[in-house]
Amino acid sequence: VQLQASGGGLVQSGGSLRLSCAASGSIYSIYDMGWYRQAPGKQRELVAIIASGGSTTYANSAKGRFTISRDNAKKTVLLQTNSLRPEDTAVYYCTAEVRSYNPLGPRKVYWGQGTQVTVSS
Repeated sequence: VQLQASGGGLVQSGGSLRLSCAASGSIYSIYDMGWYRQAPGKQRELVAIIASGGSTTYANSAKGRFTISRDNAKKTVLLQTNSLRPEDTAVYYCTAEVRSYNPLGPRKVYWGQGTQVTVSS
């Protein structure tokens, strides 16, 4: 199973970016999908999670500015980031909990390679 993230970049404070992550490989089903981020010198932290049924959880820092969504048919998760601030600068990682191959296949959390988001003041 592979997760491919894209959409990061350099943006001015107040700007927006749309991050995308596509899952591929021997996937039977996908449970939670989400985004974490890690700024230089800091621990990786949760940004937002979306369950297979669509329920969402956001970090306080993301509430009201970021929106997570998913397309189950395309096996993708999106993160729309608005009103970006310099403190949002980080590498953003997508994650997905996947059951592989068949209904009894292994269930595991996978991580994408990360996409850099840089917000200038």
